[in-house]
Amino acid sequence: MYHYQCKGTCSTSIDLEIQDGIITYCKINNGCRGNTQGVAKLALGRKADEVAEMLQGIPCRGNTSCPDQLSQAIRSYHD
Repeated sequence: MYHYQCKGTCSTSIDLEIQDGIITYCKINNGCRGNTQGVAKLALGRKADEVAEMLQGIPCRGNTSCPDQLSQAIRSYHD
């Protein structure tokens, strides 16, 4: 399980599991509950690279958002 610390958002962290390029587990901790649960659920079963590309750069407060932080978490998972 990969644990990513969010920066600049209401969500504080993301727990993520990727197997064979597919997101198999995603939980965004804290933040706007309905939105973060929805984004996490939509990411499940999808190709991690496609989700990261789709969510990258979405702003909310400042230059980032919970979806953008998920994009960053996915990209750092691969590193």
